[in-house]
Amino acid sequence: MLNTIITGTEITASAFFLCTAVSLVLGLGAAALSMYKSKYSQSFVLTLAMLPAVVQLIIMLVNGNIGVGVAVAGAFGLVRFRSANGTAKEIGSIFLVMAVGLATGMGYLALAAVFFAVMAAFTLLLTAIGFGAGAADERELKITIAENLDYDGLFDDLFAKYTRSAEMERVKTANMGTLYELVYRITLKDEHATKAFMDELRTRNGNLNIVCGKPVAKTAL
Repeated sequence: MLNTIITGTEITASAFFLCTAVSLVLGLGAAALSMYKSKYSQSFVLTLAMLPAVVQLIIMLVNGNIGVGVAVAGAFGLVRFRSANGTAKEIGSIFLVMAVGLATGMGYLALAAVFFAVMAAFTLLLTAIGFGAGAADERELKITIAENLDYDGLFDDLFAKYTRSAEMERVKTANMGTLYELVYRITLKDEHATKAFMDELRTRNGNLNIVCGKPVAKTAL
């Protein structure tokens, strides 16, 4: 079942078209998987759909030729320096479709399909259970205060009133040192009370800037 359909150094037309068809189907599946409950661009999902077939053809052309393999590795290295940085999930999707392309390029069609099915099911399961997503009511709060205010304990009573937890993450100066920006990670008791919370914060910080939104990312230990 998991054997290759390519034997020897010669690649038949039927083997090529069969491998290409499987690569395109699995590429479409990978593109659909990356679109599920995620932000994406059309150019990225189109690239994911095409990449397995592209990698497959490259592997077929190399086919044991060390010189060609070294040249291909160099070409891929140059592509990296002309590419914008992506998210961790996008990088993972690219590695997935490249692995699929490598498998189909060597003729292991059943192996490529089984591997993709396992990874797709694993990804959908983790997405469904919200693995690593954090609390839905967690927020990042940025409060700007004047330099003459002592920020230590300044908002403790408001945090006790409106949040279940509040932790200061960092403090930095702004506006040539005349202001402080305090950054907290908070968990709200009631999302509908956000406006009242913001209003009381504004009266406490002199109506300077306050930003409350979803945290960008968790810091790994």
